[in-house]
Amino acid sequence: MNIRSIIIDDEPNNIENLQILLNKYCPEINILATAINADSGIEAIRTYQPDLVFLDIQMPGKSGFDLLKAFTSINFEIIFITAYDQYGIQAIKFSALDYLLKPVNINELKLAVEKARLKIIAKQKDYNIANLLEYTKAGNKEIPKIALPTLQEIMYVRVDNIIRCEASNNYTLFYLQNGEKVLVCKTLKEFAELLTPHNFIRTHQSHLVNLLFVKSFLREDGGALFLNDQTKVPISRQNRDMVKEKLNNTL
Repeated sequence: MNIRSIIIDDEPNNIENLQILLNKYCPEINILATAINADSGIEAIRTYQPDLVFLDIQMPGKSGFDLLKAFTSINFEIIFITAYDQYGIQAIKFSALDYLLKPVNINELKLAVEKARLKIIAKQKDYNIANLLEYTKAGNKEIPKIALPTLQEIMYVRVDNIIRCEASNNYTLFYLQNGEKVLVCKTLKEFAELLTPHNFIRTHQSHLVNLLFVKSFLREDGGALFLNDQTKVPISRQNRDMVKEKLNNTL
């Protein structure tokens, strides 16, 4: 599992040491960004929408607690890391996942990351269930909708209005029939699992296409799909036969 994470600590050496420990002992942690103060930490969280934040408490200016107060709702897990043990009660009040003292004990770090992994899996299951409920509500009478969580809102879009999806690091960019582009804080893999049963096909590691919008198969460069919106979507070599077979059976 890939746990999208941010480290916030005012001492670069502490950030570097934690990164070394996480790379060695917790390979499931993917560090998206680091920050050396509360303000840049707030910006990083809003930009990257992490699953987990490793947060120092005592920082010059604004503390880790001040950082958390900047959010009306906290939708990420928190592991506090600090040199001062008197903050434990406050950390509990902020519903911290765990509270680690510097220097970080490797076994305690591994246990904290495992707790984070289990909580994040549970949240992702709830998210997937919410999407599946949208499908169930639709039944056979209506076109199903899918929930697209952006930084500002959760959009509900009919699947037949989605032309294609494209991976963008740990995000997914949706191209809609009305010309709108929607950047969603989830990976393409998650949406491929939800949309493949609804006439979508994974042409490439970075591309998912709605077959309703395929105009033609292009033989150039090993194969590509030409869509109704005049875009070309590449087909990977390993997916070429599968794509051609799906097109023959569907179109």
